[in-house]
Amino acid sequence: MTEESLRYPIGRFSPPAEVTIQDREKYLTEIEQLPTEMRKVVAGLTDEQLNTPYREGGWTLRQVVHHVPDSHANSYVRYRWTLTEDQPMIKAYYEDRWGELPDASSAPVESSLQLLEALHQRWLLLLRAMNDEDYARSLVHPETNKNIRLDTMLALYAWHGQHHVAHIQSLKDRMNW
Repeated sequence: MTEESLRYPIGRFSPPAEVTIQDREKYLTEIEQLPTEMRKVVAGLTDEQLNTPYREGGWTLRQVVHHVPDSHANSYVRYRWTLTEDQPMIKAYYEDRWGELPDASSAPVESSLQLLEALHQRWLLLLRAMNDEDYARSLVHPETNKNIRLDTMLALYAWHGQHHVAHIQSLKDRMNW
């Protein structure tokens, strides 16, 4: 496998030019199913397996599991800011540094699986209550200084969850676990 395919097993995120109502429904379904998919893909893995990097120089599977609710919690807060403020400048964070903290590098994954389930239940209540005008609202990312629409963020986070499930599944497949 190439470095690119190990790093991006489902390909890099490509923002859609337009997000239709049908696209939104697909993304919402993917976000809804992610906690179950994440729990399923790590079921039965040992601590040794969870401590295995999904690629050379990459995070361990444990860190990947902990990263997803960290990232999605940030996204949830960003949605709330964007729905209550006019084009807010969001706060970026160092996800690589977060992945090195003890709760991400060594804690059992169950707490993050539970957090992902609860977070997605709450997030989906918000996402499903949003209308076209809400999804057209945008935030400003400080690293690019570009406006990002909430419907594009929906596509991004649907991809993000699938991306990390694929990291875990890809390693499991390569290792015959």
